[in-house]
Amino acid sequence: MTSTDNNRIQKIIPHLWFDDQAEEAATFYTSIFDDSKIANTSRYTEEGYEIHGQEAGTVMTVDFELAGLKLIALNGGPHFSFTPAISFFVTCESETEVDSLWQQLSEGGTPLMPLKEYGWSEKYGWTKDKYGLSWQISLGRLEDVHGQKITPSLMFVSNEGQAEEAINLYTSLFDDSDITGILRYGAGENQPEGTVMHSQFCLNNGEVFMAMDSSPDYADFTFSEAISLMIQCKTQEEIDHFWSLSTVPEAEQCGWLKDKFGVSWQVSPVQLSEMLNDPNPEKVKQVTKAFLQMKKFDLDKLREAYRSA
Repeated sequence: MTSTDNNRIQKIIPHLWFDDQAEEAATFYTSIFDDSKIANTSRYTEEGYEIHGQEAGTVMTVDFELAGLKLIALNGGPHFSFTPAISFFVTCESETEVDSLWQQLSEGGTPLMPLKEYGWSEKYGWTKDKYGLSWQISLGRLEDVHGQKITPSLMFVSNEGQAEEAINLYTSLFDDSDITGILRYGAGENQPEGTVMHSQFCLNNGEVFMAMDSSPDYADFTFSEAISLMIQCKTQEEIDHFWSLSTVPEAEQCGWLKDKFGVSWQVSPVQLSEMLNDPNPEKVKQVTKAFLQMKKFDLDKLREAYRSA
């Protein structure tokens, strides 16, 4: 979904794994971006404690929006940490906004690239915030990113030039997708010639993403389960289709998978959220018990568990 088209359904939702700071982080982020809000907060139940280890009644997830982009924050415990392999590129149309966001997102964090003029922007900086999440803040034009102010950006660290292969795979799987543009490294630029310096592509009728290649010198910038991309599916056929992304069997659990590049995805039926928000606690318990035993979600079995209570 872009900030200029609120009627479009966002199919791919960035999912952020925190230790226990999901609510605090979502509140902070929504306080510094315009057109932002917290939409829904869910809490853990006793069901599944032996798996998730979270006390009943504590915050599980926070659904929120930043400048029209939907995200989900999860309190999952100290299992995964954010890395700059997936960052959020923020396009600002004034220096005042660049400076303000840079100051707030950098406070208590670690700048990765200083805020200054670069070849691609008169004012740009890359920073890691106090929670470890990475942001690229850039002076630019919203029209160049289809009006989407915040854009997930994927960095592929290898000598094989995986960014282009990944872009081709993702755009082949999602309907109404296209590659907006690819800027490649030239000779003598300290990266393999012809690999992707910067690219932009759209999935599912206008959801904008960016991708780039980088050298193995940035080995710490590998993909982590701390940021996954949740695909909202309406049918079992859709679930089966996107499950084809999975190439790491041991990573499959509760709708989660890893693709051949190490990027984590969640393939989830939209009906599951509705079931888990049902006011009947017994229905929630039965559905939770069912999905915790699944790898790829089985929509019929989830419905059966929901109806059993």
